[in-house]
Amino acid sequence: MHALTDSVESMEQLATVWRLMVLDRDPRADVRDLPGIAVRWADCRFAFWNCLTLTETGTGPGLLRRRLDEAARIMRAKRHPGFLWLFEDLLSDEARAGLAGAAARAGLVHAFPGTGMAGDILPVPEPSHPELTFVRVRDDELLRAYADLNSRAYGFPSQDGRDGIGGSSLWKERVHAWLGLCDGVPVTCAATVEADGRLFVALVATDPGRQRRGYGEAVTRKALYEGARATGLTRATLHATAAGAPVYPRIGFEPNSPIGFYALAD
Repeated sequence: MHALTDSVESMEQLATVWRLMVLDRDPRADVRDLPGIAVRWADCRFAFWNCLTLTETGTGPGLLRRRLDEAARIMRAKRHPGFLWLFEDLLSDEARAGLAGAAARAGLVHAFPGTGMAGDILPVPEPSHPELTFVRVRDDELLRAYADLNSRAYGFPSQDGRDGIGGSSLWKERVHAWLGLCDGVPVTCAATVEADGRLFVALVATDPGRQRRGYGEAVTRKALYEGARATGLTRATLHATAAGAPVYPRIGFEPNSPIGFYALAD
């Protein structure tokens, strides 16, 4: 795919999946498609569910400044912090060159980088790992374990992760969420969910004390295997943090869309 087409796909996957996740948290959540901005804001303690993204292609410097100002205004009106996800290939070259200054003028600060990835990789072989047993998340206890793994991996208080997915029927029924257990202890997790003809990988995490053992790759392969078996889909997408980015090309994903995560400046 062309770089712009890849970025549009990645942005649209975010908007599609986050609509589902945010409304699952609160049916009254702020889910709007404004001119140039998709709002997907649960206003919960789990910051990843508090999300804005810019949606236009070829955005020039002047329009970028206006969109960033509007995004910051929306974010300031919320109770809980979140992120503006900015897919950089949607911007013109001139706008990208001036992005740091435009963000600073809007009162936004670059929090961390990410990468959109995709691949026509499904089905994948059924995975195994000599140290792991895989269990699908079907009850609240397993869902809390999934949430707690994400909190530990991303440095959130445990209550923040539980506020994101705790008690969710969606995550126990429609999402293909899997835990990897080592000697009966949950140590890694990954999920997939159907989104507009693709299988989207979400909330992959490994306990910080158990990393670099192949656990994250194994459980991601399990979530992909089971999701593809259930849906028959052949294309998968995801958004990777810098820590997770090296894992996914080994599965077959290709990096295609740089993402900047922006938060309100203090």
